[in-house]
Amino acid sequence: MSQVISLRPAVLPSVEPPALPARAEHIRLQGVSKAYDAAGGPVEALRGIDLSIGKGEIFGIIGRSGAGKSSLIRTLNRLEEVSAGHVLIDGQDIGVLGSAQLVQLRRRIGMIFQHFNLLASQTVLDNLALPLKAAGVGRAVIEQLARELLKLVGLEGKEHVYPSRLSGGQKQRVGIARALMLEPSLLLCDEATSALDPETTQSILALLKHINATLGLTIVLITHEMAVIRQVCDRVAVLEQGQVVEQGPVWKIFGQPATETTRALLAPLATQVPPDIAERLANDSGQRTVLELTFDGQTAREPDLAAIAQQLGGSVALLHGSIERIQGRAQGRLLLAVEPAPGRLEVFLRQQGLFSQARVAGHV
Repeated sequence: MSQVISLRPAVLPSVEPPALPARAEHIRLQGVSKAYDAAGGPVEALRGIDLSIGKGEIFGIIGRSGAGKSSLIRTLNRLEEVSAGHVLIDGQDIGVLGSAQLVQLRRRIGMIFQHFNLLASQTVLDNLALPLKAAGVGRAVIEQLARELLKLVGLEGKEHVYPSRLSGGQKQRVGIARALMLEPSLLLCDEATSALDPETTQSILALLKHINATLGLTIVLITHEMAVIRQVCDRVAVLEQGQVVEQGPVWKIFGQPATETTRALLAPLATQVPPDIAERLANDSGQRTVLELTFDGQTAREPDLAAIAQQLGGSVALLHGSIERIQGRAQGRLLLAVEPAPGRLEVFLRQQGLFSQARVAGHV
């Protein structure tokens, strides 16, 4: 069986990618807790949540089912009242707002739902008109804005179509357009892609990113899928049992997960060694060493296999792996089968400053 050594190489000088832009604060949660009454006593859905979200940011909130994601996002427009703590939007504690002020707040906050929430008996145009009709806006203004937003979301010409004639992705685009009708500054997305197929999910996430860039909206997105976070978010908070267990830039959470919860959420995205490769390594005579190289985003550069081969001498073969870029940073895992020149492997590991840390994994 081949010896497997796992390490995080420093073959190339580190190149720091551009930092995320500094943003003015849009939302702050201070010690937010939420408890529900149940037959067996109070159930804590949220416990001591502290978060800061910047203007124009796409902020992801992820966790398993029951982690408190939906409760948390609903505190941002006071659909849920907090049991303790404060929610501030643009510096205003929304918990002290009266009914009239709360109506004004909610007009600045759009919401997109998992199951679209469209009225089947109303056309696309009439579904979009609902928020503005409730606000007393005239029909001509409503129709003009609706057509502009339908063009923005890629549904130009669908004004008089009924929801039953639309695909799931089209229904969600209508939901997005409806959420934008009151020209909000904040968009809340409650599992907005969970009911969609993978291809449609990709198109909706691309649309949200386009809307964020075009309109400058702050977007708060909850999901249980790390792939969604990876594609569109700037920063992410990981929830477990009503608490934030980890938060930070997406690249760092993906490349250097600090908690078991985050590692479990990332597991479905991990590159798995194909069975034929694993079998070949298990039956190998031991002439080769397998280097498992992990790139965690600390450098902007992709791995330079030629530089590795030059330092090792002998032969270097790529067995398996993948490298992707998250927020301009190279991340991924490579398996290299190497037959280094005599003494060169130890030299290579020492040059990386990792010779004493190299982990012999036994098999992949």
